[in-house]
Amino acid sequence: MTKAGSKGGSLRDKLDGNELDLSLGNLTEVPVKELAALPKATILDLSCNKLATLPSEFCSLTHLVKLDLSKNKLQQLPADFGRLVNLQHLDLLNNRLVTLPVSFAQLKSLKWLDLKDNPLDPALAKVAGDCLDEKQCKQCANKVLQHMRAVQADQERERQRRLEVEREAEKKREAKQRAKEAQEREVRKREKAEEKERRRKEYDALKASKREQEKKPKKETNQAQKSKSGSRPRKPPPRKHTRSWAVLKLLLLLLLLCVAGGLVACRVTELQQQPVCVSVNTVYDNALRGLRSHEILQWVLQTDSQQ
Repeated sequence: MTKAGSKGGSLRDKLDGNELDLSLGNLTEVPVKELAALPKATILDLSCNKLATLPSEFCSLTHLVKLDLSKNKLQQLPADFGRLVNLQHLDLLNNRLVTLPVSFAQLKSLKWLDLKDNPLDPALAKVAGDCLDEKQCKQCANKVLQHMRAVQADQERERQRRLEVEREAEKKREAKQRAKEAQEREVRKREKAEEKERRRKEYDALKASKREQEKKPKKETNQAQKSKSGSRPRKPPPRKHTRSWAVLKLLLLLLLLCVAGGLVACRVTELQQQPVCVSVNTVYDNALRGLRSHEILQWVLQTDSQQ
């Protein structure tokens, strides 16, 4: 049998006044729902079963005043065991408990406790002592409660210390973040100032360029006026001089043609025997001999004759 009530009737049939005896039932699980339906059962005996754990729902049985869990296989109690605030008598003899939950310190009504025959932590075992009689069991309850309250206070201080460390770390992170944001703002401010200065310089350069462009047409106009006044084009020569020059060239050309024609006539025609042609041929021969005596002319003549 693993659950009470599965054989031998319901739990209500086992209820005797305010006492409910579920001992020696080979229970491996606690029938919490059935127990919750019996708020009058303030005394519960679950001894001599095979309970290895208690469900967290067991801690909702706040009506319990006396609880016997001796001679089971419990290795630990639920973390919120302290919710059983009305519990006055607790028997945990001969289990496998090493420690108690910190919430155990909340059992302010606890007057009697037995922790014998458990592999308790040495510090807890020393505090619990023996429970061989009523007095010792009451002392065990009182001392264990004080011890668990001290453990709870230590854990609370440790929790507060961790919270303080976390808060300090968070403050440092926030300060670091603020410093980073301030640095970023400073960088953005500097970049903005640099951008403003760059734009101002561009604006000044643009204005200066416009002023230069406005001055340039005036200079070009002045220079053009000076060039017009300083370098006037030459007037064409009078047409009269031009005609005289043309007539002169024409006369010279005719003269050369006459001379050449006369020379040819005196050299190759029958007129060469005439006195005038004899004089012309003599002058021509003398001039030719004079030219041949010149070295450069000789070189030119020799080259011409070779070709």
